[in-house]
Amino acid sequence: MIGRWLAPPAPARRLALFRVLVAAFALAYLTVRFPAFWATATLTDGFDPVGVLAPLDRPLPAGAVRALVLAAPLLAAAVTVGLWFRVTGPALAAVLTVVLTYRSSWGRLLYFDNLLLLHTLVLAFSPAADDLALRLPPALRRRTLPSGPPGRHLPSEFSPGDRSDSRYGWPLRLCALVTVTTYVLAGVAKLRTGGLDWLSGDTLAHHVAFSAARLEVLGGTPSPAARLVLSHSTWLLAPAALSTVILELGAPLALWPRLRTPWVVGLWAFHAAVAATMFVLFPYPLAAVAFAPLYPLERWRWPWRGRPRRRGAALDV
Repeated sequence: MIGRWLAPPAPARRLALFRVLVAAFALAYLTVRFPAFWATATLTDGFDPVGVLAPLDRPLPAGAVRALVLAAPLLAAAVTVGLWFRVTGPALAAVLTVVLTYRSSWGRLLYFDNLLLLHTLVLAFSPAADDLALRLPPALRRRTLPSGPPGRHLPSEFSPGDRSDSRYGWPLRLCALVTVTTYVLAGVAKLRTGGLDWLSGDTLAHHVAFSAARLEVLGGTPSPAARLVLSHSTWLLAPAALSTVILELGAPLALWPRLRTPWVVGLWAFHAAVAATMFVLFPYPLAAVAFAPLYPLERWRWPWRGRPRRRGAALDV
């Protein structure tokens, strides 16, 4: 029973759609933040390697960093369309690990970077391109690497993916567990560092005030919403802080279909409020991609199809 819950049958299309969402987000993120990643090639002071780069005692060569930064969006584009996924999937996971970790090694640790990377790592070693994978013309395919297991793709643009199997369900379940676990850890961290002050809203008020003051000192413009919430902190921030901790510690409840949407809406509203009051963006959850493995994506209405089909998708992940 536990094994079936951890690896429930799911359609190939559901996993493929999640692959498209994650890789497309990675492509957009790497493109928009390209100057920031590119700039790490010339940094010299403040190098404090973390994660897989912890054994390093000096920064990577500038040429190597630039090559990885250039390769990352190209690989993300290939994974988005499922091109040569057995090679591009693991390659994107490896390159993204180094690129994101290298930027974190200069003192900028971002939670949503880690969640994006963990989802990419799970997808890289799953059959996420058994459906919705672009197939090259036969003449080119004979001269290049195969795009997937033989017999699983049609010669045309995209292949249908209504067949359900547990090998398509376990990556989605694992990614959902990763998302839920990160929020539980965030809730525990709030209580460990803020204690009862966080539950009362005082710590959250200090965060909002510090962000506004920092922008003023640096010559920026604080959010107008910051002054509003600080002037009504008793009845705005206290309930917000308490509900946030409840949502984060109660994240495992989102694994049940009836509770996932209220949980997702609550957490999304929290991220939107943080963006509005402190100008701190968490793009991965704000784009809702972080919550995508909780849903039967193949039932949604997508641009390339009409009414959503339910055939082969009776089981929910």
